[in-house]
Amino acid sequence: MVRRVGLRAPRGHPVYHRRSKSNAAHHSGSFYSWFINTPGLKVVVPSTPYDAKGLIISAIRDDGPVIYLEHKLLLNARGEVPEEPYDIPLGVADIKREGTDLTIVATGAMVTFSLTAADALAKDSISVEVIDPRTLMPYDGQTILASVRKTGRLLVVDEGFRYCGFGSEMVAFVAENAMDALRQPPRQLTTMHTTIPFSPPMEEYVFANSDRIAETVRAMLTA
Repeated sequence: MVRRVGLRAPRGHPVYHRRSKSNAAHHSGSFYSWFINTPGLKVVVPSTPYDAKGLIISAIRDDGPVIYLEHKLLLNARGEVPEEPYDIPLGVADIKREGTDLTIVATGAMVTFSLTAADALAKDSISVEVIDPRTLMPYDGQTILASVRKTGRLLVVDEGFRYCGFGSEMVAFVAENAMDALRQPPRQLTTMHTTIPFSPPMEEYVFANSDRIAETVRAMLTA
């Protein structure tokens, strides 16, 4: 049986209201690069309810330490999830959308924004492939390389910071292993390197969103 469920916070919980936004610097930062840089830790960041269940089961069953991170903006996300137990292997990426013109590697809530951008771009006959690593360490490099070799372009959309983060690791990895396939330099679209503000308009300004993703893709394709 398949049931439609969500990563839902209880009503009254502080993250329930306003889609979990405007929590200022003490609750809105994405610092998973700290964990990625700790040898021996596995780091998991799901983007859908289906992935959340399968990955947490694998994390529990794993013999080593696993950091499992749920994004606040996804606590109200809903999707179909089988009632029976199932696992999603750690270290295996998922191609959320296939495409031929450009590869987007996105993490957490940025996967949803990237898919929305890809839908909008498709109306202009721009075909974007969206890959969700799901496990940030160890990441599935082969799936990412295969996609970049197909499209020739890479955009990493990450809510972390660009300096010494997951996005910069993706760019370095692809440059080292698929430079011959790249039609242009890979790019990052990340959170601005600043303390996250409480003000909603300012918060919107520092984070990536679907419009900004689509704009960046268009700029890359016309460069």
